[in-house]
Amino acid sequence: MRLKPLLLQFALFGLSASALAMDVAGVSFDEKTRLGDSELVLNGAGMRNKLVFKAYAMGLYLPQKIDTAAGVLASKGPRRIQLVTLRDLTAEQLADALIEFVHKNHSAAELEKLNARIETLRSIMLGIGKAPEKTRIRLDYLPASGTRVYVGNEQKGADIPGEDFYTALLKIWLGEHVPQESLRDALLGRKG
Repeated sequence: MRLKPLLLQFALFGLSASALAMDVAGVSFDEKTRLGDSELVLNGAGMRNKLVFKAYAMGLYLPQKIDTAAGVLASKGPRRIQLVTLRDLTAEQLADALIEFVHKNHSAAELEKLNARIETLRSIMLGIGKAPEKTRIRLDYLPASGTRVYVGNEQKGADIPGEDFYTALLKIWLGEHVPQESLRDALLGRKG
């Protein structure tokens, strides 16, 4: 008669194991990840569509969950944006899309302070060349050094300094002018 409790334990373990990751368009995002000495939690994940095409799946990792855009933008400490392409993209497509929404979410005076670093990011992104389907791109923020870009597990370019620069990147998806409101909601952990 002890079989039922044992089966129940296996069933519960199976449920908790499957709850450790979030699936978006076939891409799995772990509930927790490490960045340097810090543990980050998945704040939310969603998919970016462009017209009728799936462009990328995206997860946002923070030290703790935050459910408002203003809260995320004001947050401190290490953070991670993880993108996984859902179709073949060129580096130019990626760079142009990122930079377009940095510009849409900042005044001319703000952009003047960011321009050199925006160009550094553009150069790093263009150096990727192509981003075939399932390419993993990470934009990590490390407080001691700045924004670090990874393609797969390989760092691309030098770190880009300044927390204000990483906040500018977050505004692409969480600012006033975003490419897709449903993605903003998903990154904030809101069910649509």
